[in-house]
Amino acid sequence: MNTAKERLLKIIDEIPEQEVAKILNFAEYLKAKKEKRLSEDLTKASESSLDFWDNDIDDEVWNNV
Repeated sequence: MNTAKERLLKIIDEIPEQEVAKILNFAEYLKAKKEKRLSEDLTKASESSLDFWDNDIDDEVWNNV
């Protein structure tokens, strides 16, 4: 059984270069979308941890450091 990658590579080999460029553009779009989602997830995670540190007691302690 062919994997999706193998099937895609076979299609790429069979189509004109102009069509390959369209596939490349779409693949780059999907990659950028994934990276953006990862970045957004990391931002949310860091914001939630900031809430833990944003309090008067810790502020007072760190003001004297």
